[in-house]
Amino acid sequence: MTDKVRVLFVCLGNICRSPSAEGVFQSLVDQSGLSDRVEVDSCGTGSWHVGKSPDARAIQAARKRGIDIGHLRARQFVSDDLVRFDHVLVMDRQNLTDVTEAWHRCGGTRPELFLDYGQSAHREVPDPYYGGEDGFELVLDLIHEAGEGLLADIRERLS
Repeated sequence: MTDKVRVLFVCLGNICRSPSAEGVFQSLVDQSGLSDRVEVDSCGTGSWHVGKSPDARAIQAARKRGIDIGHLRARQFVSDDLVRFDHVLVMDRQNLTDVTEAWHRCGGTRPELFLDYGQSAHREVPDPYYGGEDGFELVLDLIHEAGEGLLADIRERLS
């Protein structure tokens, strides 16, 4: 592993789940004192939101927890991400299938379901886009818990 661990979060549009994961995980990394050792990014498998800010509800839910994701901008997953990042963590099985197809063609880092790092009964981070504000709170809870597990794994690898 390189001197810097690179973590990529992937969802469908990169305006709800993956930017929330980027913000929450960056906050955990900052609190742990590993900011100089861990790089965090996010993207989506779809292209329709490229360049846009996260969903206003995602920004608001994160802000209530002291996390600012309003500056993030959506970008689309590219196969080079599999080479550039040490962890490619997807939010659900459909996105896992899509990114795994790219992995089969290009190699690099094998994508994983993000919630495999957590203890929740949930295996996928549900897409809150078409639901109410409670969905965004659940997403943040799931992301925070799995993020702690991921950070523990990274700390162990760095030591």
